[in-house]
Amino acid sequence: MKILIVGSGGREHAIAWKVAQSPKAEKIYCAPGNAGIAEYAECVNIGAMEFDRLVAFAREKEIDLTVIGMDDPLVGGVVDAFEAAGLRVFGPRKNAAVLEGSKAFSKDLMKKYHIPTAAYETFDDPQKALEYLQTAQMPIVLKADGLALGKGVLICNTLEEAREGVKTIMEEKKFGSAGSRMVVEEFMTGREVSVLSYVDGKTIRPMTSAQDHKRAGDGDTGLNTGGMGTFSPSPFYTEEVEEFCNKYIFQPTVDAMAAEGRPFKGIIFFGLMLTEKGPKVLEYNARFGDPEAQVVLPRMKNDIVDVFEACIDGTLDQIELQFEDNACVCVVLASDGYPVSYKKGFPIKGLETVKEHDGYYCFHAGSTFKDGQIVTNGGRVLGLSALGSDLVEARANAYKAVGWVDFENKYYRHDIGKAIDEA
Repeated sequence: MKILIVGSGGREHAIAWKVAQSPKAEKIYCAPGNAGIAEYAECVNIGAMEFDRLVAFAREKEIDLTVIGMDDPLVGGVVDAFEAAGLRVFGPRKNAAVLEGSKAFSKDLMKKYHIPTAAYETFDDPQKALEYLQTAQMPIVLKADGLALGKGVLICNTLEEAREGVKTIMEEKKFGSAGSRMVVEEFMTGREVSVLSYVDGKTIRPMTSAQDHKRAGDGDTGLNTGGMGTFSPSPFYTEEVEEFCNKYIFQPTVDAMAAEGRPFKGIIFFGLMLTEKGPKVLEYNARFGDPEAQVVLPRMKNDIVDVFEACIDGTLDQIELQFEDNACVCVVLASDGYPVSYKKGFPIKGLETVKEHDGYYCFHAGSTFKDGQIVTNGGRVLGLSALGSDLVEARANAYKAVGWVDFENKYYRHDIGKAIDEA
């Protein structure tokens, strides 16, 4: 099979690496790709939002399967464009990708179908939002309705912070048009857990659990980012929690989307909060998490191409997902100053050392070629993932790998997976 992957981050690198293991994959392309993905795929200079060019390329190269990695093209309708051209594509259609594309839509869906989530209100008018906040209990969460690269969520501890948050999201439009509408949500406390799942429109197959670290600084301080590291599995995602989620969250979400005439095929990422009153949904994503894919896929035993095809064909009920009985930790190496401002173009050293060790992986998030060298080309540069027999060993291995790789202005958190010690 000829396979095209759309995207350019660490998630797409992890997908390309996993696809390359399939005996079905004879040729892999990636648009636009990055310097790490180039090891497995021929990178093509077409942007993820250039739907016409992507479709034309897929036709020209007689691509058998296209895998969409990123949220923007999914929400924009890239799957619809491929299907209209008679091409096989993995990912939700536009009317299903709205599950991630609009926080207001997903909250309303959960309310309608009694899926556990935080209490909320939605606002189009900043003045109305400010009036509501006058009587709201603090802390409170403000969410830009649309896509904001994982950064459009503000946790406000005081009324003053909340007022500033409304100004940031709705008036200054810091997250662009994503802030035209805003969801104001009850602040929940508890452990966060991410569960990615494959869906074929009716059947859902949850993957192993993971836990992300969103804040830029150690101790969960600083600004929200796209993710500074993650580990899998989560020791807090017990069999009891899993049973509850399957019954009250996972399958009900798939059934709700089907009932709304928006059958979901692809990946549903469930962001969960394990509260005192039980698990609740924090957010949905309509694709693999980044960096969650970098710890979940190294543990997955199945041929990923088989699973993609089962989702497209509606035969996922015939597949049993299998994961290694081990653990994986990923530490993100970023450019100092991320997520605000940072310099790029610095040569990356030590990549070969990672390749020389079994059970260690370097997934490129922001890299490119310059003068024959691989250089930094983004805020998040690399995800260093390592396996271990348990989370403690995997964490030690991941930080060992961090020491092997270097570039000017390298920055990373030192406490990824520290929660493991409290489990």
